[in-house]
Amino acid sequence: MTPDDHGDELAENALESGDTSDAEFRDELPADLDAAGYVGPYMFPNNNRRRIPAYLYWVIAAVCVVAWFVRRGDDPVLLNQGIVIAAVVLALLGLYSFVAGWNLDVDEADALVAATRQVGFPVGHASAQMGWRGLLSRPTWRILLYSAEDPPLSRGLVLVDGVDGSIVEWFVEDNPEDWAALTK
Repeated sequence: MTPDDHGDELAENALESGDTSDAEFRDELPADLDAAGYVGPYMFPNNNRRRIPAYLYWVIAAVCVVAWFVRRGDDPVLLNQGIVIAAVVLALLGLYSFVAGWNLDVDEADALVAATRQVGFPVGHASAQMGWRGLLSRPTWRILLYSAEDPPLSRGLVLVDGVDGSIVEWFVEDNPEDWAALTK
């Protein structure tokens, strides 16, 4: 009998007897969802998944238009001019979702290489974060870098375009943080 089986048996006995307390029940993630023990590269989801809702919007808009044409002559209450307006709005939302679904061709490793070339110093620690810019939500990597010295003498922030890998903006400065208390 595993510890989990023993816990399940205790919970069943407590439920049958009607004598339950919060201490007897534990909430935990299933093993396949627990990321604490995961080791390996993380694959950032591609931004082009935004196109899936676009297709759904267009299908629903088409259904609205077909329903309006089929029932147009009967003067129905529920299928009036509003359904055509809904179809137009859904079609426009679909267009926006499709255009905003950029294909993410640059992963965080490529963005880090481009950022390292831009700042001009050997990089020690670095961090990458995905963000989006502009009305069309173009994916952009935000790379925070520290120089390789201990403690780091320089730091930089580089924005790398996630579609074509170009440098959008960048900034480098001397590290203003005081590391004296941490070095002994």
